[in-house]
Amino acid sequence: MGKNIVAVVYDRKKTAEKKGVGVIEVRITFSKTERKHINIGKCAPSEYPDILKEKEYAKKIQKYEDIVNCMVVLNEELTLETLNKHLGIETTNTTRLRGNSNFLEWLREQIATQNLRENTVRQKMVTLDALTSFGKIKLFNDLTPANLYAWDAWLREDKARTDVTVFNYHRRLKPYIKVAYQQGIIDEDPYARCKFNRGKSKERKPLTEKELKKVRSLDLPLKQARVRDLFVFSAYTGLAYCDLMLFDFKTMTEKHGDMYYIDGERLKTGSNFFTPILPPAMEVLKKYDYKLPHITNQKGNDYLHLVEAAAKLTKPMTFHVARHSFATLALTYDIPIDKVARMMGHKNIATTQIYGKILKKAVEDHATKFSKKLK
Repeated sequence: MGKNIVAVVYDRKKTAEKKGVGVIEVRITFSKTERKHINIGKCAPSEYPDILKEKEYAKKIQKYEDIVNCMVVLNEELTLETLNKHLGIETTNTTRLRGNSNFLEWLREQIATQNLRENTVRQKMVTLDALTSFGKIKLFNDLTPANLYAWDAWLREDKARTDVTVFNYHRRLKPYIKVAYQQGIIDEDPYARCKFNRGKSKERKPLTEKELKKVRSLDLPLKQARVRDLFVFSAYTGLAYCDLMLFDFKTMTEKHGDMYYIDGERLKTGSNFFTPILPPAMEVLKKYDYKLPHITNQKGNDYLHLVEAAAKLTKPMTFHVARHSFATLALTYDIPIDKVARMMGHKNIATTQIYGKILKKAVEDHATKFSKKLK
């Protein structure tokens, strides 16, 4: 019975052609008008449907078939609300929600019931925490253009957040407010009467090859040295912090000729990447017997500021800067931009092109060669 109600669908939103990967979803049909789609992963079109034979996916699909079968055996009503109870999700009765209902509790529940990546949940919870700290948006009635503008100003008060960061807070909140409007909990969508500009990102300041060599040669205390080594590994592989912490040499690398490569999937976006482990990064692996040390992003960046001071650099050192440094270094050595995009796991080559804007030396070198040819 469960198999008649539970089905697997691929690339329902038709994004695979553009992004290179499509979403795999379990679709549970309760009636002609009521369905639920549950995201269970992503893959390239060429990998589907073979990927469904893998134990991980087969187990997820079987889980939902078992739940539906259980509902049938128990003679329970086949509805989304009943399914959510089996999944341990308390479904909010939107007919009881009014303007004086608690918006923050509703938002927390909405985030919890979505099938999201851990990193995405973390970002959304940061937005929720910021709203909670702001203190002027608690109820649905508080969702007004004036309060959204006030929240925007509050987010900018300490000047620790960039324009883009603040814009992303709004970008993460906006869809939930739209849902509240569509469900009739609020009479209008306040974002329809607000305009927030994305602004400009801070100029990226990656380390040059000379600066990277200086950082590598520093004699540092143990804890600073470990974080410096992680920075070096990131700067010579392009791995983002979260992917760095998940790196496993045995399962994520393959050897071609004399060089090892990392074949992985970015935690943040789910996109695949294939990048070399350049010699300085390989030296780091050997130093730690191929098992990188672990540290939180915040603590690691705190130590990196000490490393930055020891190296007497005028640029801030963070794990994010390490990743930028890899991209600019690769482009400096004339590696084609589409290959750099593959190494970085960028879904859109336009993202990679950002790094090309700061390569003054590369432009100078090419201009000199061009000028000589013209003569």
